[in-house]
Amino acid sequence: MPTVSAHVAITLARHIDHVFGVMGNGNAWFLDALERQTPSTYTAVRHEAGAVVAADAFYRAGGGLAAATATYGAGFTNTLTALAEAVQAHTPLVLVVGDEPTSGPRPWDVDQIALAAAVGARTYTVGRADAAATTIIAIEHALTYRVPTVLAIPYDVTTLDAGPVPETLEPRQPGPLTPVSPFAAEALADLARTLAGAQRPFLLAGRGAWVADASDALGALADATGALTAGTALGRGVFPRAEFDLGVTGGFGAEGAMELIREADVAVVFGASLNQFTMRFGDLFAPGTRIVQVDVAPTATHPNVGGYLRADARVVAEQLVTELTALGATPSGWRESVDLDAARERDEGDGIAPDGRLDPRSAAARIAELLPEDRVVVSDGGHFIGWANMYWPVASPDRMMMIGTAFQSIGLGFPSVPGAALAKPDATVVLTTGDGGGLMALSDLESAVRVAAGRGIAVVWNDGAYGAEVNLYGLKGVATGPMMIPEVDFAGLAEAVGAEGVVVRTLADLDRLASWTMEDAASRCFLLLDLRISGGVIAPYQEEIIRVNS
Repeated sequence: MPTVSAHVAITLARHIDHVFGVMGNGNAWFLDALERQTPSTYTAVRHEAGAVVAADAFYRAGGGLAAATATYGAGFTNTLTALAEAVQAHTPLVLVVGDEPTSGPRPWDVDQIALAAAVGARTYTVGRADAAATTIIAIEHALTYRVPTVLAIPYDVTTLDAGPVPETLEPRQPGPLTPVSPFAAEALADLARTLAGAQRPFLLAGRGAWVADASDALGALADATGALTAGTALGRGVFPRAEFDLGVTGGFGAEGAMELIREADVAVVFGASLNQFTMRFGDLFAPGTRIVQVDVAPTATHPNVGGYLRADARVVAEQLVTELTALGATPSGWRESVDLDAARERDEGDGIAPDGRLDPRSAAARIAELLPEDRVVVSDGGHFIGWANMYWPVASPDRMMMIGTAFQSIGLGFPSVPGAALAKPDATVVLTTGDGGGLMALSDLESAVRVAAGRGIAVVWNDGAYGAEVNLYGLKGVATGPMMIPEVDFAGLAEAVGAEGVVVRTLADLDRLASWTMEDAASRCFLLLDLRISGGVIAPYQEEIIRVNS
């Protein structure tokens, strides 16, 4: 008869197609049932944090809800940084773990429920009689609250006979939040009147707008108002008309584009949390700009916001278009009156920096010219995040994800690749990582190379340092010795696990990327570009942070 582990695996597989994990004592029987009794795809990674990261990336890249799995004790504690990142980023996933026996903890057991709660994740523990139902509850919790959820199987319960696997209800999913009160209706009507009278309207979209499937509605609103548009770092590409889009806001944005945003008289923000980086530490908008935020958070998330509508981005955008039509409003004409090409221009550097190493701006610009158009970019955290975010445009928010930045961590880059690769099976997956974060994540270099063989690229910005710390604290006189990293041969490390590694010291060395993109995917290897860049070129977003901290 099916065991408790089989009940969990079979029920999970009815709703989740992909599971990422590392096998251990606590989840061996779950994985056995998953492999033998379900159609779900299991992908092995080499570190438990990588399992959570891969499931996180799979969801962000549009693959849907995924699961991760690890054993109890040390296996579980290894997941905590990645689990905290998924909580902060509002990524739903299910983490299936072993846990201490119901008879009580052993010397190597820890209070896993308390540890998960400490980073914001809820735990559901299965029993012999309720394993299938509890699994559904865990899935429903993840989807409803957009958070990772832990599903724990006590060690002495895993192989117990649980009888036939029962049929279960479909997990409920929340519908769009609609402004229904008279106050909300009047606020929406007032916003429509404001937009109808705006001379320089601006619309900003975050990842929440993408989650709400608001792209078409926001495009219609931009056309109806004649607004310039832009996206946050996680919301780029939401607006369908790129010719009127200013790109990314905040420190990743082009300076001319940010100056245009400060000219806006009305700004409406859809599905963006307006964090300090998006808002350029309060300087994104001019003091006279009327700022209205539309989001599902309980209240406005920035003190500069003057009006707030708690509602689904798509619903509000559609209703605003209806209101504007009823008012007989016409487009402002602002977006046709400005030179957007000039506003979007960026400094592409000098090829080689004064210290003789590669200028990262030049490398980023050249790589952008060579990358396949059908690409997904996954990013680790660190100083280098400025380069891909500034120079590598992507088509939509599910094609650029920064896993680690929500929790301000580094070292989650390489395991992002398998998740994104399986979610977008036809796209080229491009990892951007630093030498510091890359070294932390080396265990899953092999996972990235194995899963994304033939269509994966890793770009390592190798400056021999923890660049963010050098820029933030070295400039303040803090000893830089602990911030330095001996130069590592990432190209050689890549070769060791079956990839092709290329050391890039000049722009001409990037010609290998050009030829790689022309080769048949079936015959080429995963490609790692080891960019020996200058640490003396500081990313503009980091210069903003330095200015604020000073």
